[in-house]
Amino acid sequence: MPLNLILNNLEKHIHLTHEEQDIFTAYLQPKKIKRKQYLLTYGEVCKYSAFVTSGCLRGYTVDKSGIEHVLSFAPADWWIADMYSLISQKPGIQNIEALEDTDMLLLSKANQEKLYLQIPKFEHFFRILAENSLVASQQRLIDSLSLTAEERYNNFCKRYPTLIDHLPQKQIASYIGVTPEFFSRMKGEMVRKK
Repeated sequence: MPLNLILNNLEKHIHLTHEEQDIFTAYLQPKKIKRKQYLLTYGEVCKYSAFVTSGCLRGYTVDKSGIEHVLSFAPADWWIADMYSLISQKPGIQNIEALEDTDMLLLSKANQEKLYLQIPKFEHFFRILAENSLVASQQRLIDSLSLTAEERYNNFCKRYPTLIDHLPQKQIASYIGVTPEFFSRMKGEMVRKK
């Protein structure tokens, strides 16, 4: 099942022969972490891209006041990494934590580079992932500057429909850039409007 999930994810952008699938899957390393365990912590160099097969991860930073800012979520069928650290191989700026027990498949940066040489279409696949990540980050920045909290919440619901009723409200509040108290009041007002 986990291999089928990741192979189906690849098929959205590239087609692999059975031999290419075997080469790719040989490079994957299964990993399980428990709820509240970390895949990556601030200051570590990110050496892997993680593909979530079950559970959910979140990527976040902590500001000087100790306030957490959620940058992304990775439920099943999503990839996650500290892209800055993975690409530059410098100490990371993100923490990646399991919000629940999570199974994933890791692809090391070294093995990703080998894939580029052995199966060039992987450069296309990971370029698409990087481009999608860049577009999403830019759109999120624009949204945070120009949209109301309610509009940002609606965008969150579109981006992560499976997580709306699944995540603690404080995680969603952090993602859209409001306090949990404000988020609770906002949701109450949204219900009253309906």
